[in-house]
Amino acid sequence: MSTTPVRELDPKKRVENFEEVCLGYDSEEAVKEASRCLQCKNPTCIEGCPAKVDIPSFIKSMQEKKFGEALAKIKETNNLPGVCGRVCPQESQCEQSCILHKAGKAVAIGKLERFAADNGGKSAVPKIKKLKKKVAVVGSGPASLSCAADLALKGYCITIFEALHKVGGVLRYGIPEFRLPRNVLDDEIDFIKKLGVKIDTDTVIGKTIELSQLSADFDAVFLGTGAGSPNFMDIPGEDLNNVYSANEFLTRINLMRAHEFPEYRTPVKQGSRVVVVGGGNVAVDSARTAKRLGAHVTIVYRRSFDEMPARIEEIKHAQEEGVELLMLTNPIRVLGSGKVEGVECVQMRLGEEDETGRKSPIPMPDTEFTIPCDQFIVAIGTSPNPIIAKTGGIMVGGWNRIVVNENLQTSKDNIFAGGDAISGSATVIKAIGDGKKAAEKIDEFLKGKLG
Repeated sequence: MSTTPVRELDPKKRVENFEEVCLGYDSEEAVKEASRCLQCKNPTCIEGCPAKVDIPSFIKSMQEKKFGEALAKIKETNNLPGVCGRVCPQESQCEQSCILHKAGKAVAIGKLERFAADNGGKSAVPKIKKLKKKVAVVGSGPASLSCAADLALKGYCITIFEALHKVGGVLRYGIPEFRLPRNVLDDEIDFIKKLGVKIDTDTVIGKTIELSQLSADFDAVFLGTGAGSPNFMDIPGEDLNNVYSANEFLTRINLMRAHEFPEYRTPVKQGSRVVVVGGGNVAVDSARTAKRLGAHVTIVYRRSFDEMPARIEEIKHAQEEGVELLMLTNPIRVLGSGKVEGVECVQMRLGEEDETGRKSPIPMPDTEFTIPCDQFIVAIGTSPNPIIAKTGGIMVGGWNRIVVNENLQTSKDNIFAGGDAISGSATVIKAIGDGKKAAEKIDEFLKGKLG
């Protein structure tokens, strides 16, 4: 028994636009796929989900064509099902834990979650008994949205403070529309607003308002500020024109609509030959975006294909769209006079496993070669921005990650943190799980039950 295939846009057509690539299931396909679920007595798939969604129950509802009930079941533990159904790495989480994963192919849990979100109708806003205590949530990415929604459902008065002019954090500025359409994100944010969550945009905590002041004005604070500070390679030539961090490149396009210049007044270099360094989802997103801007695109990655952390589905889509993948290759110098003209690389081999559990890439002598290009995009990871922690006087560790205890509590008792701000770049569903846990611990703290 195999997974029900999912319809997708033709690669030759989709590289000409930013429309969503995956078209999802229709109702017949969704019920057919849901029928593959064995309804295990010991559902290991739930353990594989950081948000602990009751997967068998929502799939059971789908088997019975009760799509509204399926969505309601998901929303008991995850307020962003349309987002998660599209961008979460289910293949390495809930689907990997599915019993059918060992026997052949796992149930397409992510695709079913997406269908429920898209076809389950409008979620009813529950009646909430309001409490007097106030909680500030800093940032509006997945950890913050999850925390804010859960706390609002508990009755707390929630205000989200967002530095940018639009809400969504990395979901909006980091993930391209061909993976996550903005109407899907906006619908899920609108529902959170209907829970009574107030949102203040254009507010930079640490600049507009000091964290210490926020901590004094609110009964508790949650920091879900993500990891938006780009890492660079520290190689010669990175200061040349047309070298972009993936953060800047994707933000200009995803948030500022640079690909529609001059209608939108944020330009971006549209290269003819682009090299992207990195092997994660951000590198693949950058490459596929550059391809849609008309470039010949090459991803260079210092390990092998098997070590690439990007989702297999996204790598497959990139290859279908004509993105070239050059493995065991690492840039050592950006070439050019004033602006990028090429990238000098060296070939690598894999040695022993390092602390990450992956084999260490080792440069091979006398293997240098040059890739001609007019744009170089660095996508090798990000770190949390240090501004908030430093101005708030809370403890930070390596890579500017906020230090928390087992309750996601920082060195200041009423300030909590979660998501990429404490771990560095991770998954959307991991951030959602942190937001949920933080909401529980903040609730305990405000009721005097924590520690």
